[in-house]
Amino acid sequence: MSGPAPPVVLVAPSGTGKTTLAQRLVADSPDYVFSVSVTTRRPRPGEVDGVDYHFLDQPKFREMVEAGDLAEWAEVHGRLYGTPRADLEGASARGEHAVLDIDVQGARQIGQAVPEAKLIFVLPPDVDTLVARLIGRGTEDPANVARRMHSALQELQAVDEFAYVVVNDDLEGCLDAIRGIVAGNGEGIGPEAASRRARMLDEAIDRVLRDRYSEHTNTSDRSTDESLHA
Repeated sequence: MSGPAPPVVLVAPSGTGKTTLAQRLVADSPDYVFSVSVTTRRPRPGEVDGVDYHFLDQPKFREMVEAGDLAEWAEVHGRLYGTPRADLEGASARGEHAVLDIDVQGARQIGQAVPEAKLIFVLPPDVDTLVARLIGRGTEDPANVARRMHSALQELQAVDEFAYVVVNDDLEGCLDAIRGIVAGNGEGIGPEAASRRARMLDEAIDRVLRDRYSEHTNTSDRSTDESLHA
């Protein structure tokens, strides 16, 4: 690929499979590279500076914010996360699509900072698949599953803001749809279908919360989980 390449931003409720999609895009083609975020949190065991994250102290992070060096940033549970603008510009100049796996808030900021970015919302095929993926992780207690589902309800409200929406009902098919959008010869499922699917998911998630997780629905946790910020 030659010439500037726009970043690819994948947004989806937790459990939709967007991290797997991002990993496959990068693994399958040299035209896609991961965007490495900056963060003020401490490295976890096995994490490598510059590979998993760029680990900074708060003063340095704030300097980047003040200088306009971050295309997007957010505070998550007292820690700061952001996407360096220079990394996006460098990848684009090399003809590489920087892949970002972030939340709705971050995507909005990227859309303003990098208008040419491809913002793609990924929907799960149905609520049963969403719940099965969350439970299937084996690390999610009921309260955490309920919290993530509440977050999904909030994120689904933003579907209409996205020009491109795909459904991850088949991994290979979804990857093909994303690649088509990036190449300029695909449009996703269209706004009417996207809105209809989002409404159906919203209603189904609400039912599941009432029927299976009623004891965990007494809070509307609006915080962003750090796993949503790549």
